[in-house]
Amino acid sequence: MALSLILGGDSELWAIVLLSLHVSLMAVVIAAAIGMPLGAALAVGRFPGRRALIVLLNALMGLPPVVVGLMVYLMLSRSGPLGVLELLYTPGAMIIAQVVLVTPIIAALTRQSVETLDAEYSEQLRSLGVSRLASVPTLLWDGRVALLTALLAGFGRAIAEVGAVIMVGGNINHVTRVMTTTIALETSKGNLAMALALGAILIGIAVTVTAAVSLLAARGERTGLRHA
Repeated sequence: MALSLILGGDSELWAIVLLSLHVSLMAVVIAAAIGMPLGAALAVGRFPGRRALIVLLNALMGLPPVVVGLMVYLMLSRSGPLGVLELLYTPGAMIIAQVVLVTPIIAALTRQSVETLDAEYSEQLRSLGVSRLASVPTLLWDGRVALLTALLAGFGRAIAEVGAVIMVGGNINHVTRVMTTTIALETSKGNLAMALALGAILIGIAVTVTAAVSLLAARGERTGLRHA
């Protein structure tokens, strides 16, 4: 039954898959726009409190999803500061929750990559008269494989999220129902065919992302050896 739902092009199933991909991809794009500049700034910047910010950023990578869901819910609820936007129980609210979860991951991995490259090339760049700030684009480009790995890691985190998105999205049919929340719901209802079909697709996505990360990491190692 599960296989027939996948191969038969079940409209409800694939609508859920497409919504899941849309929400997670949008979240990763926004998180990258925030996290990459932040990570690069922490890598090359030298200012008071930098080490404390790095520790905080690393700690935020382990944010409990339900706590993030609660925070976003309180901000978007009618009595919250952003209640006027009426985003609660919409895909937008789910994107915001995933952005909060994914941004620290992308920022921390970006910082590690850029900091390593800065330590390796700083003398050469300084001898050419390139300031730390001006060297950021060069370092980001040189570390593009590691940055792609960070993006894939963020996407994997986002697509597998259930706690935060169900709190702010409400798991509303045809509106905010994504793969993870549907699996939980259909399992509780005893509709195992739909749950297994979505589970298989989610596992397929997870395996694909993991394989891509591994390939990119291996490519980065080979590139590093050639430059050594």
